[in-house]
Amino acid sequence: MAKRDYYEVLGVPKNAAEEDIKKAYRKLAMKHHPDRNQGEGAKKSEEMFKEAKEAYEMLSDGNKRAAYDQHGHAGVDPNMAGRGGAEGGFAEAFGDIFGDIFGGGQRRGGGGQQVYRGSDLSYAVEITLEEASTGKETQIRIPSWETCDTCKGSGAKVGTSAKSCGTCNGAGTVQMRQGFFSIQQACPHCSGTGKIIPEPCTTCSGQGKIKKNKTLEVKIPAGINEGMRIRSAGNGEPGTNGGPSGDLYIEIRIKQHEIFERDGDDLHCTVPVLMTTAALGGGIEVPTLGGQAEIDLPEGTQHGKTFRLRGKGIKGVRSSYPGDLYCHVSVETPVKLTEHQRKLLKEVDESFRKGGEKHSPNSKTWSDRVKGLFK
Repeated sequence: MAKRDYYEVLGVPKNAAEEDIKKAYRKLAMKHHPDRNQGEGAKKSEEMFKEAKEAYEMLSDGNKRAAYDQHGHAGVDPNMAGRGGAEGGFAEAFGDIFGDIFGGGQRRGGGGQQVYRGSDLSYAVEITLEEASTGKETQIRIPSWETCDTCKGSGAKVGTSAKSCGTCNGAGTVQMRQGFFSIQQACPHCSGTGKIIPEPCTTCSGQGKIKKNKTLEVKIPAGINEGMRIRSAGNGEPGTNGGPSGDLYIEIRIKQHEIFERDGDDLHCTVPVLMTTAALGGGIEVPTLGGQAEIDLPEGTQHGKTFRLRGKGIKGVRSSYPGDLYCHVSVETPVKLTEHQRKLLKEVDESFRKGGEKHSPNSKTWSDRVKGLFK
């Protein structure tokens, strides 16, 4: 059986924040964990628990999530599926998600404070189809945090210093008992920093950093498609207590083109052709992303006829060869006729009627089918 989409499993959209993914998994894990489902339906609950756990393991990891978004299930290691299973205890099964409760999701920094990785950020960039085909280098401006020059990052007013938190003794965490669990969580007094600032810096309000904007150079590869993401490592939100910064994911949006529609690496366009040109045949020029090309219309070309121009599509980021361009003929009926033109067309029409079905074989076939309906 094919695997379900990881976002569908957790019930979150593809642009869901890391915290929303964690909350969705926590809810499913609490509902389907085998320790809470015994007897009838236990097997199904265990399967749903493993499916949710696999989805969370992939989407909570920035690198794996980026690979999955671009390549689907083929882009992530299948051996990761269901890792850990359901054999461990309840606390073990939740160790990877309840890091803020059990202490398994962070590492210790200097002084014993918990170190937290910064959140990932998402930024949408809109480009043209031509730019998607050839690639593009551009600049984006994103919010950024920089060390406060006034307090040099300490958060304390000049001439003062931070003090060790008396509640957690500088550890940044406190232990609590909930039922048969011993739960470790961030100290509510110092918010996990292990320090208290009696007199905060007036420039940064005690944060030790100030918000600014920074400009990033972004290289968009040739062949990129709608919805693909480019990862910029370390340009997300900064970590806490010296933790690593999150990543920035630049999501591609492609403007609607006036002529072409993209389907993977292939392009499609509709080419209007005069009725007389379609009847007589001849060469016509058609546009491509690389310039003009020519199609040789055979005599008697019908409306809807498709011509394929090999290699005139787009070479995708993971493709060895460019796609094709499909030109769909749209036969146009002349409008706003002059009296002379109308007279000529009437003469041509009379000539066609005298010639019978050899000039319009489809009409004869259609008429026969219609007559068959009323027999």
